Amino acid sequence: MTPPIIRASTEADLAAIAVIYGHHVRHGLASFEFEPPPVAELGRRRGEVRGLGLPHLVAEADGRVLGFAYAGLYRARPGYAHTVEDSVYVAADAVGRGIGRALLSAVIDTCIAAGRRQMVAVIGDSANVASIALHRGLGFQHAGTLPSVGWKHGRWVDSVLMQRALGDGDGTPAPSR
Repeated sequence: MTPPIIRASTEADLAAIAVIYGHHVRHGLASFEFEPPPVAELGRRRGEVRGLGLPHLVAEADGRVLGFAYAGLYRARPGYAHTVEDSVYVAADAVGRGIGRALLSAVIDTCIAAGRRQMVAVIGDSANVASIALHRGLGFQHAGTLPSVGWKHGRWVDSVLMQRALGDGDGTPAPSR
């Protein structure tokens, strides 16, 4: 397999993104949605992220989208303007090949270049060792666990919070936005 290229997502990628995300919605605990959203809704979400000047990226190899990742606002209130939350999803048959690491690294770099100062990961399921290890390997620290905050697939699910500084982090005052 050709090494993946990490690039900005396009409208043409939305169908592949829908397949990848749909799998995780139906079978996983990374998303607390119950039904996969339609392509149009994923396009709306992508537009919202890009409209904020934040990255929405895909990993592509041999003409196929293998994963996607993006950063969104952590919270909408102005005081959180320098903090983002990441999301990473990899095609089921591409897990374990470094796709998630390549995507998340690029999201981090793009957010640093944009002047963001903190990144938060809200990981569904405290047993999601792959996502926790991915984030830890890229400098995230465990910030807490919210026990049993979601209900999916017939059981209560935790959210694991992880965080890492971006750029100057909290070492200097935040620039005006």
